[in-house]
Amino acid sequence: MAWKGIWQLKKLVVSYCDWGGSSRGIRAFMESNLPAFKESNPQLEVITELSRGQHPCLKAFYKNKNERVVCVKNLASEDVLLHATRLRNALGRKVKKLPTRHVTRHPSVQGTWTTGVRF
Repeated sequence: MAWKGIWQLKKLVVSYCDWGGSSRGIRAFMESNLPAFKESNPQLEVITELSRGQHPCLKAFYKNKNERVVCVKNLASEDVLLHATRLRNALGRKVKKLPTRHVTRHPSVQGTWTTGVRF
């Protein structure tokens, strides 16, 4: 995703095994969908990395020095493309846990409403 007009994903590393059965989907992705993905994202550096005996994964490196690793073991080619697109669209921020489900600037004096309230 672009933040202030600048794409945040800097580099995408596609790691796979040329022999293992769990890499079947990512090998099909590299043959069919990866060239079109590279063409549609010229701002992105896409690197393929052969790691034998390891499960396939996508590693995303963002401009804010964060990185995400997504395991794509036993996934189809379309699912690998979906994960690569989600990594491209992400901002690279860390996931922040919210303290409550209900976030507001002015909390109610009477308390939060629940379905168990009887009138």
